[in-house]
Amino acid sequence: MRMGKLKKRALNIADLRELARKRLTKALFDFCDKGSEDQVNLRANRTALDNIKLMPRMLRDVSKRDPGISLFGKDHALPLIIGPTGPAGFVWYRGETELARAAARANIPFTVASTSNTPLEDIYRNGGGTQWYQLYVWQDIEASLVTAKRALDAGYEALVLTVDSPVYNNREIDIRNGLKFPPTINARTALDVIRHPRWLFGTLARYYIAEGRLPAFSNIHIPDEQKSNAKTYVSASTKGFLNRNETLDWDFVKRLRDFWPKKLFIKCVLHPEDAATAVKCGVDGIFVSNHAGNVNDSAITAWDALPAISDTIGGKAIIIADTGVRRGSDVLKGLALGADFIAVGRATLYGLAAAGEAGATRALEILESEIRRTMAIMGVTHISDITRDHIRLPADLPVSGHASLTSQ
Repeated sequence: MRMGKLKKRALNIADLRELARKRLTKALFDFCDKGSEDQVNLRANRTALDNIKLMPRMLRDVSKRDPGISLFGKDHALPLIIGPTGPAGFVWYRGETELARAAARANIPFTVASTSNTPLEDIYRNGGGTQWYQLYVWQDIEASLVTAKRALDAGYEALVLTVDSPVYNNREIDIRNGLKFPPTINARTALDVIRHPRWLFGTLARYYIAEGRLPAFSNIHIPDEQKSNAKTYVSASTKGFLNRNETLDWDFVKRLRDFWPKKLFIKCVLHPEDAATAVKCGVDGIFVSNHAGNVNDSAITAWDALPAISDTIGGKAIIIADTGVRRGSDVLKGLALGADFIAVGRATLYGLAAAGEAGATRALEILESEIRRTMAIMGVTHISDITRDHIRLPADLPVSGHASLTSQ
């Protein structure tokens, strides 16, 4: 889809989501769009953001506004990072590279997921820009570190260890849809695939024609002696190598700190004591995140957790917050709560699924436009000027709907 047409059809992230829904199979769209169990946490993430109210200041000269920010000595055009989204290479042919290019064009960092389809070396080489690598640790810790070494050798500037998934999440919707990863066509899913020819021929068939294979995890190192138990790299396997590792502790973080000489982040921290422990272990930053509602359906939201974490480690490590961001105003709310950067996942994934690099670029254009517009409305000229004083939380607002009136 040409950018001109895309701009007319996608005025916001919700429009990109609808375009993605039409192009993807139901099973794949639900995997990108839904959360675990009863979707309580998924809904709570948006509710938490919606309940934060902005406190604008008037009569400020906002003719010149700068949403740019610096991170580790690099200037970036926006306070945004594209977080790791595993399905990127399954919703679009070599989608990880398309996302990396969109991020580079927007001058923001991009994070490659462990469960990506495109070889990480190819993504780094062809995507450009600032790239990080996200790490899951499987049953074999040493094999997982092989992948981390590949990322280091390829040039990735940061490693992001996801720590909230010692066991697989309970995504009942995927079970009902018959979804497995990598996606396969069988009697149960064939009709769903046939009904979505743009995905079938634009993504699935392209892998087969161009590379002689169907999409598969390319960045998970499985020793030869264990491949027979890995069930052809299907991550939903309940046995064997691709189970998550239930033994990880803070000693492993210390080991990873010694192993990885560049910037190190921990993703999915929600408790301030864990944030403080991470800093003691030498990490450079944390992602305050509940994994987009994909893991613990009863967890606190990132936005509820963020203030206490900011009070605990603010200034000692970089704080990145994510989950549920759909508007530029959401970004300002997160910064006001204490984050240094905001990570987006589904927003750019919807754009990618709708139109590849152009769609991801459109998602970032939308967010940038909304950030700049909200800055003007708020009376802010520099994104770093956003403070706690610019928002009101539900606890800050009057309980009663009545307010006293002063004489006029």
